[in-house]
Amino acid sequence: MPATHHSSPPPTAHGTAPPRGAAPSPSGGSPAVGRIPVLDVRPLVQQGRRPAKAVTGETFRVSATVFREGHDAVAANVVLRDPEGRPGPWTPMRELAPGTDRWGADVTAGEPGRWTYAVEAWSDPVTTWRHHARVKIPAGLDTALVLAEGARLYERAAAQVPEDAGRRSVLAAAEALRDETRPAASRLAAALTPEVDAVLARYPLRELVTSC
Repeated sequence: MPATHHSSPPPTAHGTAPPRGAAPSPSGGSPAVGRIPVLDVRPLVQQGRRPAKAVTGETFRVSATVFREGHDAVAANVVLRDPEGRPGPWTPMRELAPGTDRWGADVTAGEPGRWTYAVEAWSDPVTTWRHHARVKIPAGLDTALVLAEGARLYERAAAQVPEDAGRRSVLAAAEALRDETRPAASRLAAALTPEVDAVLARYPLRELVTSC
């Protein structure tokens, strides 16, 4: 199965996998450079002029360089589209080596055909807030402001979580962050439970999304 490289606005940009022997598809050219640049997306053959290939059902790695200015958290994912152009669930990417800005995820195309994929990079405000909260709240710095900001972020995140997929747990965390009858450390702990982590991993709050 081959993969083609296109650089175009979302929803497509790069591809994976027509069956062996299929003709290469046309290619585009430039990386997505915006608030959160996405550069050097791979697999890529001859700058996208020829399709990358894989055996049907083979797992392969999609990687890209993703970064942003400043210290706010960034994240990325891959979206596969089948030969009919239908998007599948997105696959989270991870930083392949700390400090390299190189992100990757292993994906698998199914049936033979010309699959495409897009790398999406985005700002992760919840992870940014969690980092600040873990530092500031134990130190007693800007406690009320930090907790209020976290409650607003969790409420925004909950709005995009399906009701049957854990929305209630995220809203409960937001309520705990606003509960002034509880110690600050307890309010923070209620927002950092494994249950809430799991929901927000599946339905993250994404800002400034760049697709390539």
